[in-house]
Amino acid sequence: MFVRALSLLLLSLSSAIAAASDADALLARARAASGGAAWDTVTALSGQGEMKAAGLSGSVETREDLRTGRSAVRYSLGLYKGASGYDGKIAWNQDPGGEVARLDAPQALREARTAAWLSMRAYWFPQRGKAEYGQPQPREADGRRYQVVTATPAGGETAELWFAEDNGLLERVVTGLTAQDRVVTVLGDWREVEGLRLPFRQVVDRGVGGANRVEIDYASQTTKTVVADADFAVPAMNDGARILDAAGQTRIPFRLVRDHIHVEAQIDGKPVRMLVDTGGMNILLPAAAQRLGLSTEGKLSARGTGEASPDVALTRAGSLRLGGVQFDEPLFYVIDFGRVLDVEGEDFDGVIGYELFQRFGVTIDYVQRELRLSRPDVFTPPAGARAVPFTLAERIPIVQGRIDGRDVRIAVDTGSGSAIDLHSPFVRSNALKEHYAANFEQISGWGVGGPMRSWPVRLGKLELGGFVLGDVAASLFTGDKGAFASPEVDANLGGRVLGRFTVAFDYAAKRMYLAPNANFGQPFRADRSGLALLRDGKALSVYEVVAGSPAAKAGLAAGDRIVSLAGEAVAERSLTEWRDRLATDAAGTAIEVGYERDGKARTTRLVLADLIPQKGPRAAR
Repeated sequence: MFVRALSLLLLSLSSAIAAASDADALLARARAASGGAAWDTVTALSGQGEMKAAGLSGSVETREDLRTGRSAVRYSLGLYKGASGYDGKIAWNQDPGGEVARLDAPQALREARTAAWLSMRAYWFPQRGKAEYGQPQPREADGRRYQVVTATPAGGETAELWFAEDNGLLERVVTGLTAQDRVVTVLGDWREVEGLRLPFRQVVDRGVGGANRVEIDYASQTTKTVVADADFAVPAMNDGARILDAAGQTRIPFRLVRDHIHVEAQIDGKPVRMLVDTGGMNILLPAAAQRLGLSTEGKLSARGTGEASPDVALTRAGSLRLGGVQFDEPLFYVIDFGRVLDVEGEDFDGVIGYELFQRFGVTIDYVQRELRLSRPDVFTPPAGARAVPFTLAERIPIVQGRIDGRDVRIAVDTGSGSAIDLHSPFVRSNALKEHYAANFEQISGWGVGGPMRSWPVRLGKLELGGFVLGDVAASLFTGDKGAFASPEVDANLGGRVLGRFTVAFDYAAKRMYLAPNANFGQPFRADRSGLALLRDGKALSVYEVVAGSPAAKAGLAAGDRIVSLAGEAVAERSLTEWRDRLATDAAGTAIEVGYERDGKARTTRLVLADLIPQKGPRAAR
């Protein structure tokens, strides 16, 4: 055994040495082709040029510190103005609305370390940053041949470095090596600058049909630049939003629809109804933008919980008023939500999201149905609340929790009406379908990307912030597309869990606060019918029926229009109320269903039954 282990160790070591040696040869050739020894005295690099993205064009400025890996990009594309950077410790992003986020989630930190390693050209100067290299492999792309080597900087994510066989230059860099997060940067139009050869064209493609493609064409680049800490420092947030009351606080009533928070607001003085979503952008639906007389620009691509990537345009209003909060010239992303309004069962005009949470302390009182907003300097947590630290991944707060003894990274999402959805990489790596004996798939949500199908189960125990919740109705997502296919977060926590607390967010301090409310001990309900229902005028349209469910046994099918339940016209109640009844009426309850199929009136008898166990696994409790 010892001899075999030793031989394997020596084989591994010799392979690593061979890979490093072959990679060194590629790197040496690339350095020689790019200017050779001229790079030895380069400490900084800056450039100015034109950027094209989302159907817009404008100016861009870039700056890199080759000694430390610090960097900054500032751009102005019509309505879309912003910046991003790395100050040597943390990555940051300034949105077009002026909001500034410090990106400190584990994945964001890994991405920042790799970006810094690339900015330092540490592949030529290993003393600036160590990395592990793979064995070069031949590849082809766009009719050109490359030698590709993987590099994993210390503490960073793996990148692919593509060196052209004909000239030796580094012409491509690929990061985010999973299909979900893959980013390809193509470098071209190489020119002589102060003894170096530099690419004057960069194309960054996130692989979403070109809608999220960024093109930079430099007019000039120079190494004769002096950099200062201020060039890379996290910028201050602008003062484009404020609470009008001098006390710095305001209260806003809300309605709860499918465990989503609906608030009344005004855009340019006109009434709108908006959803409140911790991680969402400020969004308007196309019909609302048209009604408000707002013109749109550009074309981006959105990623939501479904598999589709709908187009996104931009618009800017004169003002947004939410209770006693005023936003000046807010930017909105205009996105078609498809059939989400029919899923919700009520109309709304858009979403108020990250821009609100980033600027103010936000307390959500689910019992009183009230939002309380505070300036950060006067914010106080709810009485008796426990603090839960979070990191920020893009715009989304990420907290640590445990599910049946497993550590989980959980995205906190007030825009989700679910209890908790587990991401597919986490589900697969822990064999959760088998562990929880999941035996059917159903529509568990409907977002920007369309319907999402998951496997419903009941967890034994969810631990969060020192609180323990049992028998939680959860969903296991197993798909390969959409936000829930990301491996960087394990689960998405929604309103059915959050609604059991008074919840507060202090983004400035990166803290969420939880105080149990009157709903805390209530059992987690789950649908007992097997029906996926949509609003359809004065009826409810059956979008899907779970095989073997009570609805299937009653003979109901997709396309049927339900006009009455238990002798009552469905138009007499909201879709949310009917869903609640189908989840809370006891198993064994018989409900007479009046419906239409092919224009003919029919009736049937629906007997409710538990589709998932009423208690989670005993071994986990």
